[in-house]
Amino acid sequence: ANGSRAFAMNVNQHNRLAWDRLVEKEDRWTIPADAQTIAAAKAGVWQIGLTPSRRVPTEWLGDVVGKNILCLASGGGQQGPILAAAGAKVTVLDQSPAQLSHDALVAAREMLELETVEGDMAKLSMFRANTFDIVFHPASNCFAPDINSVWREAHRVLKPGGVLLAGFVNPLVFLFDRDAERPEDLRVTHALPYSDVEDLPPERLQKLIADAEPLMWSHSLDDQIGGQLAAGFVVTGFYEDYHAGSPLAEFCPTTLATCAVKPKGRSKK
Repeated sequence: ANGSRAFAMNVNQHNRLAWDRLVEKEDRWTIPADAQTIAAAKAGVWQIGLTPSRRVPTEWLGDVVGKNILCLASGGGQQGPILAAAGAKVTVLDQSPAQLSHDALVAAREMLELETVEGDMAKLSMFRANTFDIVFHPASNCFAPDINSVWREAHRVLKPGGVLLAGFVNPLVFLFDRDAERPEDLRVTHALPYSDVEDLPPERLQKLIADAEPLMWSHSLDDQIGGQLAAGFVVTGFYEDYHAGSPLAEFCPTTLATCAVKPKGRSKK
C-alpha cells in the first residue's frame, strides 16, 4: 500500500502521459471535430455532450455568442472548437499536451478564437476570480484524485450568475471489475469509493501503469453533487446517460450530468 500511495503523488503525470498515448491510439475522446461540424456550428447548428450519448439541453448553455467559456479537462478538439465556432471566447484547459494540440489544430484550421492552457483541473490559479460565464466540464473527473477542489476552483473562476456544466461517471460503475466486457462478467468486486491506486492488487495496478492506462477514482455522489453544493453552487439541472460500450449500461445509467449556477450577490467563497 505504501508504494501505491507514494505513486499517487505522480498520478497526474501518469494520466497526462496516458492520455497522450490515447491520442496516438485515436481513442474516441481524442478525435477532433471535422470541418463540416465546425461549419454547421458557425451557422448556428450545433450540439455538444458532457457524457457519451445525450446532448446538452440548449437551455443549459443559452446563447454562447461573446461568452467567456472555460472547457475544463476538455481537450481533444471536440467541445472547445464547436463552442468557439458558435461564437464563444473559449479557453481549453487539459493536462494532456497531445489532447490540447487537437484543439489548437482545429482552431488554426478554422480560424477560431480559442486558447489552450496545459494544467490540472483542480488548480486554476492561472485564472482570476469571476472570469468565465460558463465552465464546461465533460466527464473527466474520474481521472482526478480530489474533486472538491475542482468544484471550488470552478466556482472561484466563474462570474456571479455563471454556470457550471459537468458530466461524471456513475459511481456504481466502479463496483465492478474494470475488465468486464459482457453483462454476464459483471460481479460486484470493489467497495465504494474506489480508486485504482488504493484498491487494485499491486500486480494489476503495475500492469495498468505499464500499459499507460489512465488511473481512475470512483468518487461518491456526496463529492460529485454534495461537493458542488458545498462549493456554493445551486444545482438547476440533471440528467442520466448510458455509455454504449459498457456492459453495465444494459442495467443502469453509467454517466450523469449536472447544471449548476454560481448565485449572484454575496458569494460564499
